[in-house]
Amino acid sequence: MAASGLFSGRLGLAESRIPHADRHGLIWLSRGRLFVEDGTLRFVCTKSDDLDAGDYAIPYQNVSLILLGPGSTVSHDVLRVLARHGTLLAAVGEGGTKFYTAPPMGQGHSDVARAQARLWADGSERLSVARRMYAFRFGKILPHRDITVLRGIEGARMKETYKLAADRFRVPWEGRRYDRSSPNATDIPNQAINHAATFVECAADVAVAAVGALPPLGFIHEDSSNSFTLDIADLFRAEVTIPMAFKVARKALDQPGMNLERALRREAAMEFRRGKLISHMIDRIKELLHVDDSGGDTKCQ
Repeated sequence: MAASGLFSGRLGLAESRIPHADRHGLIWLSRGRLFVEDGTLRFVCTKSDDLDAGDYAIPYQNVSLILLGPGSTVSHDVLRVLARHGTLLAAVGEGGTKFYTAPPMGQGHSDVARAQARLWADGSERLSVARRMYAFRFGKILPHRDITVLRGIEGARMKETYKLAADRFRVPWEGRRYDRSSPNATDIPNQAINHAATFVECAADVAVAAVGALPPLGFIHEDSSNSFTLDIADLFRAEVTIPMAFKVARKALDQPGMNLERALRREAAMEFRRGKLISHMIDRIKELLHVDDSGGDTKCQ
């Protein structure tokens, strides 16, 4: 959903283009200043992974969520204009590896939230969604209808996934170990998994916010205030989180003293952009909740 030729002739912005906007209405901005002038939302920036250096007009009326990356500032007037038009704004790390926002965070429509709440409130439907989540991860729908059994199968498969990734990247592996109170008090592979999982969860935060879903209403995870975010992040654990973690763990083992968290954040940013991770997460959310773009706000098309 790139915007070209916006406001031609105004403010010297002829042929301005925002290439990092996708069909879900997400625009990524970094290394610049976001402000309002003569009713136009402008972004003046230096060159980054998201944009070439330039002066851009932002089509905020047709955008669901503006993601403001590192090195950027935003004016009070921008917040006022975006609030008036129901466009969301969030600060993110490179590529969506961090997610910062102050509540309330919501969309101008409720179709996704209502669909999620309806499915979650019905025990049978909630289990069906959980089984579909496992089907996405395992490649088939398992016959089991007990969530405890499904979690047990997941645990066994994850052990095998860790082992295969360790073998692939030649990383010594003694099993998954994680102390929430001290996530860095373990070996390099486990530290790498902890960091990678955090970054993928932040990407899921962006996706959940972009569609207006309800973070506390998880179908596999429970109790946490961001259970649904964890559900979505886990859908990409085997294909994104674990390979990325072991790849960088290998580099860290080869280069003692390397800043593991920083290296993983950079790798995650590149991987998220290259693989369009957040867009895939949004698609998966809508598929799981049986929500399509035709019934919702046109901003999310």
